[in-house]
Amino acid sequence: MRRIQLPFTAEIIYELKAGDELLLSGTIYTARDAAHKRLCDLLDKGEKLPIELAGATIYYAGPAPTPPGAVVGSIGPTTSYRMDPYTPRLLQEGLSAMIGKGPRAQAVKAAVVDQRALYLAAAGGVAALMAQKVRKAELVAWPELMAEAIYQLLVVDFPVVVAYDCHGGDLYMAKE
Repeated sequence: MRRIQLPFTAEIIYELKAGDELLLSGTIYTARDAAHKRLCDLLDKGEKLPIELAGATIYYAGPAPTPPGAVVGSIGPTTSYRMDPYTPRLLQEGLSAMIGKGPRAQAVKAAVVDQRALYLAAAGGVAALMAQKVRKAELVAWPELMAEAIYQLLVVDFPVVVAYDCHGGDLYMAKE
């Protein structure tokens, strides 16, 4: 298990390989497909984004309602392919890493390599455990999207595995 202080540096991204287990600490943002569409619409219009994409890590998740006394509700990863139409564009804008679950389209895999980025996998089914790794949660944009709004999370030892690395490594490819 390798501990990583976010944001990712180009050097760390280059060193990591598919299958590496990481514990992330620092800032990540939640965003799902509705937020991704809005981000790309703003880019198309040349308007300012609610978050800085350069160097950012986006977690494909929407927190459940926050129980009393908790920082955030359960927050497990959603299936990543729903973000595939938007991902290459966001990577071109400097997004460093994405966290989700499941394989991605070939265009996303190619963009991860071209932009020297990472796709990280988080375990499904352990949303309550993931919430325990969140120390602070703040709504950043589009509250009307509710669970699909963008949140800024401060995480400590957030467990992920490198699914796609910047060298073309793919955790989901069958090993012979």
